[in-house]
Amino acid sequence: MSLRLRPYKPCDADSIISWIKDEKALRKWSSDRFGNFPITSEDINNKYLAKNGDCTEADNFYPFTAFDESGPVGHLILRYTDEEKKTIRFGFVIIDDAKRGKGYGKQMLVLAIKYAFDIFGAEKVTLGVFDHNAPAYHCYKATGFQENGEERFCALFGETWRIIEMEINR
Repeated sequence: MSLRLRPYKPCDADSIISWIKDEKALRKWSSDRFGNFPITSEDINNKYLAKNGDCTEADNFYPFTAFDESGPVGHLILRYTDEEKKTIRFGFVIIDDAKRGKGYGKQMLVLAIKYAFDIFGAEKVTLGVFDHNAPAYHCYKATGFQENGEERFCALFGETWRIIEMEINR
């Protein structure tokens, strides 16, 4: 398995939506950032291309696709969270459900961390993970992310989901 990262293309949306099998998977991936399930390729492309990922700054939203010889296998976005452009936040992290548990997520994150530090010049990378998403949490820990003691909450399915904030420093 040899993964590479490239900028997101509109055709990648078809792969991403194929990995989201139900509304719970959609919410684990995107929290409350998309409307009703199921979402469409047009929903993703509208958010990414027409709405700049809901970011107000023009140069602040960077969607990427991880791929191997078989095609797209993962996806995530990078965005700055500070004016100094020293902190990058990962979001919308997802791996093809047929490839989960095989190291693809870890390899994609390692590539994205390297990109954030070496290309963007970030000093810190952050992300949030729902506390009941153990596979993602363990993948983030395996790539060096640590809990930073912060947490947030999101109301989904009539419940309050806790988000654990994590970070990795240069």
